[in-house]
Amino acid sequence: MWVGGVRVAVPDEKGRILLVRQHHENRDIWMLPGGGIEEGENAAEAAAREVLEETGVSVEVRRLIWHVEEVSPERGQRFVNFFLAEILEGEAVLGQDPEFDAEHQVLRELAFFSKEEVMGLPNVYPEILRDEIWEVLDGKPGEPVFRLR
Repeated sequence: MWVGGVRVAVPDEKGRILLVRQHHENRDIWMLPGGGIEEGENAAEAAAREVLEETGVSVEVRRLIWHVEEVSPERGQRFVNFFLAEILEGEAVLGQDPEFDAEHQVLRELAFFSKEEVMGLPNVYPEILRDEIWEVLDGKPGEPVFRLR
């Protein structure tokens, strides 16, 4: 059975992208806001909900950037839809992940980053945030939407 997730590229008016620092597997990882698709919602609805939960920002999902699939013995069948969204309202503040209690939150920090700043961050997931996301923000066609990992 497939398990679905979403990640959302949210640029600001300066062309920076919003990233959250999460703690997983004993290390901090910078990534786009996102998470799992819940029962009864589609991927775009999940994307808007996850951004609001993690960042306090309401967004309008504009388009699908990438659809990434993984089939492995360790993790099973998973897919993640990466979206581009536009800020509607709100100020970016660190939210909470409702799946965890206050003592076990994985969210640590959030900030908007320029391309140069992202290049200097350790542990960025996925690595395409270092290069291909900027092509998307510049309106260049870039890589195909469908990817396998």
